[in-house]
Amino acid sequence: MRVAQLGSGTPEIAVVAGIHGDEPCGVRAVERLLDERPSVERPVKLIVANEKALERRVRFVDEDLNRAFPGDPNAKTHEAQLADRLVDELEDCLAFSMHSTQSHGEPFAIVNGISETAKKLAPRLPVSAMVETSDFAEGRLFAEIKTLEVECGLQGSETAAQNADRLTRAFLTAVGALPGDTMRRDLPVYRLTDVIHKQEADTYEVFVENFTEVEAGDPFAAADGNTQIADESFYPVLMSPNGYRNVFGYAAEKIDVLTAPPAAD
Repeated sequence: MRVAQLGSGTPEIAVVAGIHGDEPCGVRAVERLLDERPSVERPVKLIVANEKALERRVRFVDEDLNRAFPGDPNAKTHEAQLADRLVDELEDCLAFSMHSTQSHGEPFAIVNGISETAKKLAPRLPVSAMVETSDFAEGRLFAEIKTLEVECGLQGSETAAQNADRLTRAFLTAVGALPGDTMRRDLPVYRLTDVIHKQEADTYEVFVENFTEVEAGDPFAAADGNTQIADESFYPVLMSPNGYRNVFGYAAEKIDVLTAPPAAD
């Protein structure tokens, strides 16, 4: 794990990249900040988490780091030990954690509960939606540390790397670490309600778009040509033919639209 800092003093905010070794977009954003060393009005901790997985260009070495929290210093796996160290490093910080996905090109935020911090910050980021996932938070960083997680775009793409840089700077501006102001937008909010499983098959298909409502009775995916039909309406989130081994993605409900806070907020 690589830890660096912008500014002097004890940081209360942190930027975290490289939770997964096959998602380098956030690492590039952190490296750019370290190259530029911008003047900050609040100290910022910068963390590249799973360096071993990044070096090997794999998602993880032994187990998924974002399912290994709070971790254990005496664990047998690299990620469980790393999770314990990362929780200690982020104690008393608000963390901004960057990821990428195989399912959706537009950035969106993921939170564990809709806190006042999330309500204030998320509409000031260049994201298209916010997803509340508290029923599916076990083992994830934001189950232990106050965290705003973002999906920056398609895994391995140049666009995701560019988005990560924009998102990071918008976050640091929104929390008062970088000078200036951010755009404000009304933001739809979704809550995950169920996992959409997929059976073992040779070929998978997805017929729907993420964050676009699927009506009851509509086909939404298929495994080896066996079509799955929606029993009730839902919004697909992180839906992809090949993103997860046993899961197509998640079903969600739309629960709110956050109104952008005024400029003086």
